[in-house]
Amino acid sequence: MQPRNPFVSPRFGQVATFMLLPWAESPAGLDVALLGIPYDGGTSYRTGARFGPRAVREQSSIIRAWHPVLKVHPFEVLRVADCGDVDVVPISIERTFDAVELRLSAVFEAGATPICVGGDHSISLPLLRAAARKHGPVGVIHFDAHPDTWDEYFGSKFFHGTPFRRAVEEGVIDPRRMIQVGIRGPLYGPEDFAFQDRHGMEVIRIETVKEQGVRWVVERLARLRGGPVYLSFDIDAFDPAYAPATGTPEVGGLSSYEGLALLRGLAGFDLVGADIVEVCPPYDGPGQVTSLLAANVMFEIVSLLALRTLGGRGRSGPPVVK
Repeated sequence: MQPRNPFVSPRFGQVATFMLLPWAESPAGLDVALLGIPYDGGTSYRTGARFGPRAVREQSSIIRAWHPVLKVHPFEVLRVADCGDVDVVPISIERTFDAVELRLSAVFEAGATPICVGGDHSISLPLLRAAARKHGPVGVIHFDAHPDTWDEYFGSKFFHGTPFRRAVEEGVIDPRRMIQVGIRGPLYGPEDFAFQDRHGMEVIRIETVKEQGVRWVVERLARLRGGPVYLSFDIDAFDPAYAPATGTPEVGGLSSYEGLALLRGLAGFDLVGADIVEVCPPYDGPGQVTSLLAANVMFEIVSLLALRTLGGRGRSGPPVVK
């Protein structure tokens, strides 16, 4: 399956799909299924991430099909299609979780690897439940400004600040094979990382990323090779100068180049699923730069999955990470 030809059909025309790809009602026969999860009932500050999938689809139309750094044409290697959105329940987080888990379980059973665009970060929990149903407890690479391991908010165990705590408690991820990258910003207190310490989760704060560099971080992530890994990318891992449209922005984050370089360092990982979350289009400017950046993150992940199919090497050798 190829994106539609932009030399025949203008990029700004037709019904918007991720990266101009065909729409597919079923994941059957696909290698990669792209889905939207337009839910933001788990947010604690700015709402609006429910509009993320639609905005990312629109901005993804500008993406061309060849990755010159990873040296791969993912759509020549993989069968990829836009499988539409999960029908969420905007008034119920529990029922939304059930709908997400049911839909994604069908994707995994069809043999496709899902890449989902949210939506707020609460959706990662049902995605991880579905991944674990297929693969057992998975490792996790988590790019974010926030640890998302708080216990509850306003008496609720489910919101966008709790998904990884719940995932550890439910046994759907292996916390010793989880690395959080880019964490920063003010917290409620030093106890906010007690959960990570207790369960053996590794945290690479933004200060370490900036001081040690991308290559050092990639070397730390390398210990997760050899087993199934789920990738969760909160757009607020980027500095708000590059991604202003997010629910809980934190200054001092990754540049767009650093984020893309870190993703390219995951070539050869056994990625079994991924999400890009917390794109909040109402806070974007007229250039829609946050949605555009999220679309590029999606393209990087699709390209990584193509490299996995090719055995970790592009058409002209391994990717270079600086």
